[in-house]
This record gives sequence, C-alpha cells and structure tokens, in this order.
Amino acid sequence: MQRVTVDGIIRMKGERRKIAVITAYDYTMARICDRAGVDIILVGDSAAMVMLGYRSTTPITMEEMLVFCRAVANAREHAMIVADMPFMSYQVSVEDAVYNACRFIKEAGADAVKVEGGAEVKRTVRAMVDAGIPVMGHIGLKPQTAHLWQGYRVQGRTCMDAARLVGDARAIEEAGAFSIVLEQVTHEAAEAITSMLRIPTIGIGSGPACDGQVLVLHDMLGLYDNSPRFAKRYANMADAVLDALIRYRDDVLGSRFPGEEHTFHMDGHELSRFRAWMDSGKEGGDAG
Repeated sequence: MQRVTVDGIIRMKGERRKIAVITAYDYTMARICDRAGVDIILVGDSAAMVMLGYRSTTPITMEEMLVFCRAVANAREHAMIVADMPFMSYQVSVEDAVYNACRFIKEAGADAVKVEGGAEVKRTVRAMVDAGIPVMGHIGLKPQTAHLWQGYRVQGRTCMDAARLVGDARAIEEAGAFSIVLEQVTHEAAEAITSMLRIPTIGIGSGPACDGQVLVLHDMLGLYDNSPRFAKRYANMADAVLDALIRYRDDVLGSRFPGEEHTFHMDGHELSRFRAWMDSGKEGGDAG
C-alpha cells in the first residue's frame, strides 16, 4: 500500500470516501493499526490519561509526546502520522508553536500536527502551514482546556453555539489546515460544517455526517475504564488480559510454568564435566 498523504486525505472528501483514524501511542499497537489499513494514526495527547495516568490531557509534555510519536512513526508503513501538540507547546507564541511543530516532524517522524482551537489559533496555524508543516485543526470540545471552563459537555446545542463553531471551522480552513477534528459536536452542527468546508472533517462523538471518524484505540478495545459514551467498544481485551495474567500467576504458584517446552538444557558431555567440577569443590575457580 502507498503511504497516505495530505493530498490523499483531501481527495477522499471529494471522492466521498470515509477516512478511518485511530489514536495510538506505542510501536506494537501502531504496527497492528497500520496493518489494518487505517488512513491516519493520531498520536493523541490522550496518552496523558491512557498511558501515564494523569487526570486530563493538560499535564503531558512535549518530551513525553515526542517519545510516543517516535514509537508510532517507527511502526508505520502506510498510515499518515499526526501528532497532537500538547498544552503550552503552541499557546505561548507563534514562534514556539512553529518550533515545536518542527520538532515533531524532524525528531519524531510525524507527517502533520494537530492543534486545538478555532479563530484564536488562526494565526498560529497559518504560521505552521507557511513553514511547510501540515496542520489538522480541532474544534468543539477542546480537552486541553475544557475542564477549566465549562467541563466536558456537548458543543453546538444552541444556534449561537453552532454559529460559533461554524466561524471557528471557517477560520481554521482559511488558515490552511488540511482537515479538522470535530469533538463531541451535535450531529446537526457537524453536518453543516462538513457540507460547508472543502477540507475533511474527522468526527469523534459528532455523528455520522463527518468525512471520517476517530477513536482512541484503548476505548475501542475495552482497555480503558473511563471511556466516553460515544466510543464504540469492538472488543473487551481488559477481561482477556486479566484472565491471562491470573492463569499465569496460578501456573507460577503451582509450578506448572515453565514447563519442559520452555526449558533449555546442557548437552550430556558438558553436564558431566560441570557436575564433576561442582563435586571437586572448585566453584570459585576456573572450570576449564
């Protein structure tokens, strides 16, 4: 399969071909995602909670995100890699934003970056694009700062709120972004934005009208306890892993593991020499 490009993602919208995006954070899982044929692997700042145990996405650092992104990029053969820019990596200044975005491309192997925000980050997005860095926007629920304001609530429930989202979407498209995530937006607002934009929309909890969908891998596999309501669970791997670990523990306690099939042996001649050496009482000396 050919590697997915920015032009390819934009073309999918014109061809009415849905875009499959998954969020992953490590080499092993990213390799499986790539083999499955997903279009984009998003290295999300949700790693803060899923991988590092923080209560929100806000505490994760650039250095931590670079490690996760590099691991995912090492696994990729087909999918586009998009790196989530963490809180404070692009809010302080445009110069900081461009520098940190360049780090994701140069040091971590990303193909693009994602930033949260609407009209307020238009100038920042434009500066990144002018520097040659593809940018994915993100409006609606903005997890990096949502808990500081209104909490994790659905966006676009009122006419005024939906109109604000439309303005934000236009601003991000005008800034040169190649796609935009709509998180936890009402179906009606997401449908209007999707039909209005020339660039693809990627929905997460925003209904079926979006040009593509994204889920966190750990949510869809049932590996994370606090999955949102909009996440569809395709497997219950937490129970399978727990069962395997309990059986392993029981096998160790019951001396059933390791078995003969997991054990290595000396050949007969070397074993005889070794026993003779042990019997000679020269354990501290040369066995030669």
